[in-house]
Amino acid sequence: MALHFNFAHRAFLTSAIALTVGLASCQQTPPSGPQGSSPAPAGNTAANSNAGGGQTIALSGAGASFPAPLYQRWFSEYKKQNPTVEISYQSVGSGAGVKQFLAETVDFGASDAPLKEDERQGFPAKRGQAIQIPMTGGAVVFAYNLDGVDNLKLSREAYCGIVQGDIKTWNDPKIVQDNPGVNLPSNPITFVHRSDGSGTTFIFTTHLKAACPNWTAGASKAVQWPAGFVGAKGNEGVTAQVQQTPGAVGYTEYSYAKENNLKSATLQNKGGEFIAPSPEASAKAFAGVTVPEDFSLVIPDPEAKDAYPINGLTWLLVYSQYDDPAKADALKNMVKWALSNGDQYAQELGYVPLPDELANRVVATLDTIKVAAATPAQ
Repeated sequence: MALHFNFAHRAFLTSAIALTVGLASCQQTPPSGPQGSSPAPAGNTAANSNAGGGQTIALSGAGASFPAPLYQRWFSEYKKQNPTVEISYQSVGSGAGVKQFLAETVDFGASDAPLKEDERQGFPAKRGQAIQIPMTGGAVVFAYNLDGVDNLKLSREAYCGIVQGDIKTWNDPKIVQDNPGVNLPSNPITFVHRSDGSGTTFIFTTHLKAACPNWTAGASKAVQWPAGFVGAKGNEGVTAQVQQTPGAVGYTEYSYAKENNLKSATLQNKGGEFIAPSPEASAKAFAGVTVPEDFSLVIPDPEAKDAYPINGLTWLLVYSQYDDPAKADALKNMVKWALSNGDQYAQELGYVPLPDELANRVVATLDTIKVAAATPAQ
């Protein structure tokens, strides 16, 4: 059954939760590249004895960099309350995450693009079915590095021209007309894009396909960019490349720009309004939309008057059947905790928490996960 919901209701009609720990001590700046060692194969024994005499349940995941700061925060906070659960996550991009998930080298994957039919067809039969569950929403921003320009506005014509390679300098008339009184330099524009298979690229190009009449590269996790553009790996890499390149602009998830003090452009939405990126403006893009049965919601170009124009969900990829009951229970309990107790961290980092109605539906889906019957001893 499809579901209508309003993201804004849960996250932003109440006051922000006060935090007792300073941001400097509880948030890490998103790294400039994937972190950690290669995840352990999902078939490894989950329970290992530890110094305290308890049993450690080790879960490994890999995938999207879009939600990585939030996932790392969730897993860290969850471990404080559940010290026997160790969760490692590699921010390797949605494309690599889906591949590792299908290859069963992780206990869960993560992607900012819904699974495609050919990916579902490659799903290992012994794992039952692939389940994609939304965990949070967020915005993709045009982060830029331009001294003396703090409130850059980009019309649809301007930002479409930039990504198509038609607008090449910052003082192009199409940019100047949106920024009266701003001293825009004649410097060339360096556009930074993802070089890896990326769910953030899927969200970004899905919007470009809907909003830019002359965009011909399609919507996918990897597209052919115009010559002269610069590629970087992960949201981490794009953020770092924009930071170190005067005159650069690139697309990255909102929290990366926010935590690294990168400026983000105010964009013209479908209704003609110029909207600055924020969790509140992103939440408005999801208001009243219908969520498909398999949760594969995509919003190419939101209709709401005050909505920021480039937004997406991010999904956790789980198996419908596990062969280790301890891992299955630990994974389900972690997700349930994140959706019921993790909102404060999502809000703090700049993501959009799921509304209660959708979170409850995700929990019901988790409860369908089964554990394979043990093979009788010979």
